[in-house]
Amino acid sequence: MQIKTLLKNNFDHHLNRQLLMHVLQKDRTFLISHDDYCLTDVELQNYQDGLNALKNGKPLAYIVGYQGFWKHDFLVNAHTLIPRPDTEILVQTVLNFIKTYTKTYTTDKDNTPLKLLDLGTGTGCIGISLASELPNWQVVAVDFSDQALHIAKKNAKNIGTNNITFVTSDWFCALQEQKFDVIVANPPYIDPNDEHLQDLTAEPIRALVADNQGLADIETIVNQAKFYLHDQGLLAIEHGYNQGKQVQQIFQQNNFCGIKTVQDYGLNDRITLGRLA
Repeated sequence: MQIKTLLKNNFDHHLNRQLLMHVLQKDRTFLISHDDYCLTDVELQNYQDGLNALKNGKPLAYIVGYQGFWKHDFLVNAHTLIPRPDTEILVQTVLNFIKTYTKTYTTDKDNTPLKLLDLGTGTGCIGISLASELPNWQVVAVDFSDQALHIAKKNAKNIGTNNITFVTSDWFCALQEQKFDVIVANPPYIDPNDEHLQDLTAEPIRALVADNQGLADIETIVNQAKFYLHDQGLLAIEHGYNQGKQVQQIFQQNNFCGIKTVQDYGLNDRITLGRLA
């Protein structure tokens, strides 16, 4: 069967094209310039298997095994959340903040590298992206899931990021008395009763859902972060589109200042940040 025939499939055009590119290991230009190419029996079977998986609700990223984020492709599997474009706003927000406060974020007088903590790292997409942009910093990335950390370590190796360390930890539990200059987190923030959960059944539920209307893990992180941040250290957290005001209140209740919320690509409240007073 020819490429041009398969591209006429009634299924989602973008997903269909991406699946074909993966099966053939070719780019979009090839699909256009060689649309009369006939798939081999093996290629056609792989395409049909992938198409059936998509129709059954399996995300494309889990089928192809990776997802683009920031400047790199990250390996993913069923033990990790799939990186979202809006989470890139968290990376950009932190980098902008560090650039603004250059005098604050310079190497300590004793040449000790500045330190950044990535909580609930999953694929490592946030921590690895920041480590790549901040080569003079030391990044610590934690997750309670050893399976997720296995993928994150592979991603760091593939991307060539050497200034990041991975630790098995339920939030701060295994960090003892370490102090950080910046802490970032993309914790579970979906209400267990949220109707949109039915669209996310393929992804690990523990990485998605939190009690107290999705705010429980955010409350835990903000409450504990003040014990792990240096004075004036930055905390930046991703949250739900309708949680901005509530998260700001949680920051205020825990002695953070300069609090603000940043919107995502869809102009929804998505990232709240503040400095430890």
